[in-house]
Amino acid sequence: MLRAFLRTAAVRARSRSPRPAPDDDVLLDAPDDRLAPALVAAARGEHGPAAGLLAGTRVNAEWDHRDRYATRLAAFARSRSGWLDTWRAAAPDDPDALLVAARLTVHRRWDSPARTEMLRQVIPALVAAAEAAGPVDPVPWRTALDAARGAHAPHAEFERLWEQAVRRSPHHYGSHVAALEYLADASPGAHGECLDFAETAAQDAPEDALVRALPLRAAFTCLTATGTSATGTSADGATAVRTHRRRLDGAADRATALSAAHPAADPWAAELRNLLVYVLVRLERHRDAAEQLRLTGPYVTSFPWERDTDDPDPLGRFVQVRADVRARLETGAH
Repeated sequence: MLRAFLRTAAVRARSRSPRPAPDDDVLLDAPDDRLAPALVAAARGEHGPAAGLLAGTRVNAEWDHRDRYATRLAAFARSRSGWLDTWRAAAPDDPDALLVAARLTVHRRWDSPARTEMLRQVIPALVAAAEAAGPVDPVPWRTALDAARGAHAPHAEFERLWEQAVRRSPHHYGSHVAALEYLADASPGAHGECLDFAETAAQDAPEDALVRALPLRAAFTCLTATGTSATGTSADGATAVRTHRRRLDGAADRATALSAAHPAADPWAAELRNLLVYVLVRLERHRDAAEQLRLTGPYVTSFPWERDTDDPDPLGRFVQVRADVRARLETGAH
């Protein structure tokens, strides 16, 4: 674990210029400079850096960072939870430890064949923890929204949770992603409704807010949809492109502007850029995709590539797509 993080730091130092990264320097889900020390300490069984990191995001109202860091820490705790157990034993009422534990609860149940029932059972406890977190933190409510989506909660129940989240932070990206995915799950083929929701959220958000990228997430949802809509029409990605091409291009353009506001080879912007590459490739905008690959540098994220193949190898899928984009440009394709 320590060697992996040291290698991450070395690659980051070499990737300050936005040159394409060599294939052997590509890194999957590399943490940024704030998260990396917390993960290294957790690997040693120490919770102090994680506690300090999350406390700082709470005090400074960095809700998007808080959401992402809590999610990554919970994912780490799935395989190594001793540090979290120690933290909760030492501070059972710590809102940051409770947040990580709540996300871990959802993670562990999500992959179960009995997911719907298991998540339904934990929603009351997640809601109680979110209420106890106070009147300003939306992230525990995002966790409850995820559980409600996985439990196929009725619309009225989901809307009550959603109102609590946006009351605390009207532009919190994670809460909007949860609502977007609930809408897509509840109404397969509702491409227009998903894009409407995402475009409205982005339009109302500050210029630098991550939720400005929500239309890109909606575009991904449309492009990866399967099945049939309520009207019986195909709900696959090709139908979405034919029906909503202008809006999908607009979502990509908006995300491109947001990407430009971040430095090249920035781990924080990696998921945005990986998702943008995916959408641009599906829209056959290969030259634009190549530019985002240049800006991404060595940083690959599991999402969206893990959802793009039956083979559980998101890194391999990214490398394959990158090679295809380069080949198309060499042959003169756009």
